[in-house]
Amino acid sequence: MTYENILSDYQNGITTITINRPSKLNALNKATIEELHEAFKAANNDNETKVIIITGSGEKAFVAGADISEFANFNIENGGKLAAKGQELLFDFVEHLSTPVIAAVNGFALGGGLELAMAAHFRVASDNAKMGLPEVSLGVIPGYGGTQRLPQLVGKGRAMEMIMTAGMIDANTAKDYGLVNHVVTQEELIPLTKKIASKIIRNSTVAISKAIKAVNANYQDGVNGYETEIKQFGDCFGTEDFKEGTTAFLEKRKAEFPGK
Repeated sequence: MTYENILSDYQNGITTITINRPSKLNALNKATIEELHEAFKAANNDNETKVIIITGSGEKAFVAGADISEFANFNIENGGKLAAKGQELLFDFVEHLSTPVIAAVNGFALGGGLELAMAAHFRVASDNAKMGLPEVSLGVIPGYGGTQRLPQLVGKGRAMEMIMTAGMIDANTAKDYGLVNHVVTQEELIPLTKKIASKIIRNSTVAISKAIKAVNANYQDGVNGYETEIKQFGDCFGTEDFKEGTTAFLEKRKAEFPGK
């Protein structure tokens, strides 16, 4: 599929999706969100793709926020629909993909950009990255899951301070907060992210997808995460990957997982 605002590239089990609007610091508009949905959906449905990396083009920004010009004149109803549609199409969609998603944060990740990074399963940042949720400085609040995912990742107090001050934190502070897992130079960002992805690829894709479901269950209202874990754990015993993994272990050889 041909995209106008993003690039999608597959190599060695990894699909890298790049938001490609450098003149707009990769800001998210409606068209980009829709294209990202299609790209993530295609990668998740591709049996050859074992890991998805999401990043931004250039060296300045991962995603510098939402395209404010698209919603500056919205009313209450339009605003609510904007948040609901965006969460459904992209942010919640990414969080619940069965394929692991790593955000390679290569610069500014502000507003919707940070919310997209937080929707990924984990994050790696370049040392020039700056992250924040500046929405209250515009008279609005984060609407793409930021008020929910940021406290989950950094704790309520730090999230409240970041949201209320509309300030930015640097990459090392984000690492200290637990918002990102690793901080490296711009040049090392994609190589390190791919190195981590290659470690993931060695393991059972079926088991990983079930682990994602179990971990996410802990953050869903009305869902018992322990019960979800028990169910997903039990289901693993009926997979070909389980048979191959345990047999390979007993035979002291490397497992060749069929992904079934």
